[in-house]
Amino acid sequence: MIIGKEFTFDAAHFLKDYHGKCERLHGHTYKLHVCIEGEVEKEGMVFDFAKMKEIVNREVIDVLDHTNINDTLAQSTVENMCIWVWDRLKGELPLCEIRMWESPTSFAIYRG
Repeated sequence: MIIGKEFTFDAAHFLKDYHGKCERLHGHTYKLHVCIEGEVEKEGMVFDFAKMKEIVNREVIDVLDHTNINDTLAQSTVENMCIWVWDRLKGELPLCEIRMWESPTSFAIYRG
């Protein structure tokens, strides 16, 4: 079974080596979906959503929220951000998919 949790955070970034308006510092309200996969355990859950929230907040949201993402990722595209999130969480959650939106209509999906 696959379960997921949604998170949002606000941050700024710019795209180096890109020629267009996104090469300048600007901000987004990002939406992040973290999906995990596993068996339904005896208590009826694949994973405790409260524990999932704690892990994602500590490893991702608290690091990126209200920051310049380029201080963390040199090329802060939504694609690279998905990979970075996966790498931060893969040791603590049985990940199957990361989805991240940088705008209501633009997103990336990463499945490791």
